[in-house]
Amino acid sequence: MEFVAGPAVHRVLCADCGTPIVPNSANLCVACLRNTVDITEGIPKQAAVSFCRNCERFLSPPTTWTLAKPESSELLSICLRKLKGLNKVRLTEAHFIWTEPHSKRLRVSMTIQKEVLTNTILEQTFEIEYLVQYGQCPDCAKLAAKNTWKALVQVRQKVPHKRTFLYLEQLILKHNAQKDTISIKEVRDGLDFFYSSRSHALKMLAFLESVAPIKSKASEQLLSSDIHSSTANFKYTYSVEIVPICKDDLVCMPLKQARSLSNISPLTICSRVGNSLQLLDPQTLQTCDIPAELYWRNPFDALASVTDLVEFTVLDIEPDRTRQKGKLVMADAQVALAGAFRSNNGITDDNEDRMDFESTGYTNQVFHTRTHLGAILQPGDTALGYFLTNANYNSDNFANLPQSRIPDIILVKKTYPNRRKKSKARNWKLRSIAKEAGEEGETSGARGAIGRMGGRDAKKVEQDYEIFLRDLEEDPELRAGINLYKAPDVAMAAPAPEKKGRKKAQFAMDVDEVEAPVEIIPSSAVGAGDEEEEEEEPDFPEVQLDELLEGFDEMTLGDGGEGEGEHHEEVAH
Repeated sequence: MEFVAGPAVHRVLCADCGTPIVPNSANLCVACLRNTVDITEGIPKQAAVSFCRNCERFLSPPTTWTLAKPESSELLSICLRKLKGLNKVRLTEAHFIWTEPHSKRLRVSMTIQKEVLTNTILEQTFEIEYLVQYGQCPDCAKLAAKNTWKALVQVRQKVPHKRTFLYLEQLILKHNAQKDTISIKEVRDGLDFFYSSRSHALKMLAFLESVAPIKSKASEQLLSSDIHSSTANFKYTYSVEIVPICKDDLVCMPLKQARSLSNISPLTICSRVGNSLQLLDPQTLQTCDIPAELYWRNPFDALASVTDLVEFTVLDIEPDRTRQKGKLVMADAQVALAGAFRSNNGITDDNEDRMDFESTGYTNQVFHTRTHLGAILQPGDTALGYFLTNANYNSDNFANLPQSRIPDIILVKKTYPNRRKKSKARNWKLRSIAKEAGEEGETSGARGAIGRMGGRDAKKVEQDYEIFLRDLEEDPELRAGINLYKAPDVAMAAPAPEKKGRKKAQFAMDVDEVEAPVEIIPSSAVGAGDEEEEEEEPDFPEVQLDELLEGFDEMTLGDGGEGEGEHHEEVAH
């Protein structure tokens, strides 16, 4: 096969350096052409971007503040819009160059093209350095100033605990409903949400209606008006009240209202709280839903809450599989007060946590009751319930009930006292919204969760927070609606030895003591000072790893206190 040579390539010498090059319109090599023509002329090599430290947003020219993560495409577009002269060249590639996060510098590498001479396109890569300047966006400026909000949502619940707002806080974080809030202030019976726009307040109001049974009332205040243009400036306030009934509360409805709800028994327990109340009759497994509108027509209060629950030991249980509804199974149970038949070997127990009825004949008495927990209770288990035989409620609805329809005991849920005694560290944590304390108290140095008034209020909220965490552990359906996050291994402090003192009366006054907080145990836990090592319950509902989320990128770690304070994150709004 004969070799055929290609066409000859004609070369000329560069007009500046004499290097042989392919002929072009400039008769210059690439190096000499770059020395002669600078296509980056007119493009600044240094610029500045404005960053708000409060809301962590960047200024997108001219007046828009945008939330952008480091080295994201949104932040890159903001940086490119800050440059002048890019409309005269062709941008082919741009990316960030890594810098130290604390350097307050952003470096961007850009590649541009431009036609310098006839049919001659020159490409050049260069770097631009941005200085991150701290500033304040208009929304944060309103937050720093006083009385600059335009809309206020006041959420209240007339109950002696904060567990509802602890759960509501997690729902708000899960759905990111606090993103438009300029300030959150805690007051005695609830929270105040401040907004710079009325539409944001209406959005929060719609969210609250979807997750809780509420009633709302709107009001407005005239700030200024212009008679020439017929315009006015208003402040809007929305008052929201949540139904004062929580999960596992004992409820006694008016007899007339109970008959209208499928003739359910007036004495029920609250099994679920969503945008409506779900009540359960543990004697018949009958349930009913009460919407918020129906409740507020004829409101009623709870007889007792979870703080009034008493521990009972299940002696025998006979489930009736023919009478069941979903996960609920009717059963006849024989129970006794926790530690009722425990021998003290002649030693007088002066446990101050004992109630008056524990020194009477009730401690050695066996009670027969009917319960809806036949599917999960076994002989030897411990359950929490309301001790109606020894109760005295100030309620006309309860007083009008026939004595034959009032059981001795109503069991509510199963508990795990042996697991609680071991004080194991939880492998999960919760997020919290950073708040300001209300006018009624000063902001404490604790976590940013509900209850930062200090004094007895802080101690009470710590107890409510522990009860809330236990409810999340023991109720998979409850924690399915919120986000749990993985926590590092935390070494729990050894439980403090229990003190014994003089026996306290049932209705004795509580006195503040300057002591380290101890674990909350029900008032009927008798024999808690035994040194015997008891086995842990095998059916304790552990929180599985697949239920936990990772990623604290958007979080600000708070200096939590001891105990569960180490498992809490603060999120600045």
